[in-house]
Amino acid sequence: MKANTLRTIIGLFISGLIISSCSLVKDFDYTVTPNPLEMHGDSVKFTVVVNIPEKGIKKTVKAEITPKLGGTSLGVWTVQGSKITGNGKVIEYKPGGTATFETALAYDPSFEAADLVLTGKVFKKEKEKAELPEQKIADATIITPLMVRKEFGMLYQKDQLVRIVDKSVSAVINFDKGKSLVKSKELKDEDIKALVTWIDSAQNNPKIEIESINVRGYASPDGEFAKNGDLSKDRVNTASKAFSKLMKKAKLDKYMDTSTYDKEGLGEDFEEFKKQLAATETISEGDKNLFIRILEKVSDPEAREKEMINLGKSFKELEKDVFPNIRRAVITVNYKESGLTDDEMIAFSTSKTDTLTVEEVLYTGENLLKDINSRVALYTATAEPLNDSRVYNNLGALHYLQNNMPAAKENLEASAALVESGEAMNNLAAIAILEDDRAKSRTLLSSAKGMSAEKMSTVKTNMAALDILDGNYSSAESNINGNSFNKALAQLLQGNITDAEATLSASEDNEADALYLTAIMAARAGSGVSDVVAKLALALEADSSLKAKASKDREFVKFFADEAFKSTVE
Repeated sequence: MKANTLRTIIGLFISGLIISSCSLVKDFDYTVTPNPLEMHGDSVKFTVVVNIPEKGIKKTVKAEITPKLGGTSLGVWTVQGSKITGNGKVIEYKPGGTATFETALAYDPSFEAADLVLTGKVFKKEKEKAELPEQKIADATIITPLMVRKEFGMLYQKDQLVRIVDKSVSAVINFDKGKSLVKSKELKDEDIKALVTWIDSAQNNPKIEIESINVRGYASPDGEFAKNGDLSKDRVNTASKAFSKLMKKAKLDKYMDTSTYDKEGLGEDFEEFKKQLAATETISEGDKNLFIRILEKVSDPEAREKEMINLGKSFKELEKDVFPNIRRAVITVNYKESGLTDDEMIAFSTSKTDTLTVEEVLYTGENLLKDINSRVALYTATAEPLNDSRVYNNLGALHYLQNNMPAAKENLEASAALVESGEAMNNLAAIAILEDDRAKSRTLLSSAKGMSAEKMSTVKTNMAALDILDGNYSSAESNINGNSFNKALAQLLQGNITDAEATLSASEDNEADALYLTAIMAARAGSGVSDVVAKLALALEADSSLKAKASKDREFVKFFADEAFKSTVE
């Protein structure tokens, strides 16, 4: 605020003293900037300029000025004549001059209503001659930056729910060496019967849509390479016909036509050989590794075939446990399966939470349930069983909105312990600022990265609250997109009253503190008492507890004596 100059005539005599102070010093003039004092970034900083008139202090005289802000002593400021030794500000007798004292001290709540006053003593040649009576030179402290809203924007984590999933189910028909005949016992195997049963049940399941039936044929790599390609195709054809008959028998006529099957013979299957070799327990690991090293050194298929035959003759386990599983046709039904409907997920969120996947829980909590208590109940029931960082994060964020800070902190810390996501870091920063740990809050916000532009905007807006508390008002303003209370406050604290008024008006914020801020803007803009009081009355109507603040708020100091103001805040 613009500094006011207060002229203080210092009486330099005390009762019983005969010496006239006028013979030692003349009146000093004090200029305090700012006045009233102001708090910014946890500090109160001000400058006092002592103006000493011509012949204002004798050469052998010094004045020890003791400033106090409420109950806090600020040391001693010494102004002395030219013939006094010491560290005081030397003022020449004839021309006079100025002595400047700059002070910075940590803000204390008592400063809000404590005026800056001076006392002191006058000495002549080190002998005390008079005391300086206490004089007020500046009004108490403006603490408008503390109006900053510390409510941080919460960040929630979304699901990765896929509503329709591509799936498949398969069965295998095995063949004898070098043969393509489908043996009747193969069609009685459990996997074939299960596949037929599954197709039958799928007809009545609205969530399943069969898209295709694939048949793939294979030959073992120990057979003749030149014949394996045709053999695998023959196996595809015989397997397709056999499966078609099964469909007819099961009255699944829709899947009888083999021309609709996607059929392909793939020849010998060396990759499956390696898989079956790894799975068997009848061959030692050393021999398995030896087989693979030998075969992988042979790139020519026909040469590798000979190696296979030799190995098969030497190791009967290959012919017994490995090769038979490779001579096969694989029948695969490809289908799409739809997940739970919205209505089902809503119903299960209260009755069958254990049947929901983590993606369904998150989708339901963030998209389907509108009541905050229902969302909290769902996340509470599933957080521990699912042990997913996103569920803990969202639960903690909801507890924050419910003002349940212990529960919010517990769940957000559980989320961060699993994954230090940007969302969890942002949300934990909100807890830290409420615990008055500004440094921790800023560190957490600085680590909230790797998110969408929209979420990063929320992080920056949250950072702006810390900027205001730190006195970095320009940074705070630039960190906030859109119109908000904190942005208006940052603009006001930079002296941009017009911008601040426009921002707050555009925000359409009618909370009590926003209405109070409009009264401060009016006072700073030089509006008359009637306008200031009218705006202040709206704020006090919304929150009567603000009367105590307004009655001592030095933003309104020039109205303290006005009857309309006094009647409003009393």
